[in-house]
Amino acid sequence: MTHIIAEPCIGCKDTACVDVCPVDCIYEHRNDSAAQSFIQPEECIDCGLCVDACPVEAIFPIEEVPDKWHRFIAMNYEQFRLEAPGI
Repeated sequence: MTHIIAEPCIGCKDTACVDVCPVDCIYEHRNDSAAQSFIQPEECIDCGLCVDACPVEAIFPIEEVPDKWHRFIAMNYEQFRLEAPGI
């Protein structure tokens, strides 16, 4: 399974998660107000290195995303025009 980047990431300027990813599957999306990073679920190898590197504790294995941030699962998949799994 993949990992999901949730709300604490919004506006984070630290790129530690991107820097440690061995398959370069973390992509930044910018809108008018802030940046948010997303993990391409088909490229993610589920190594978990990004979880430990994240300074704002925003990255979770998909099955461990806190309920208050479940909307980020769908948002992540939508960024890559993929259908989110039913979790």
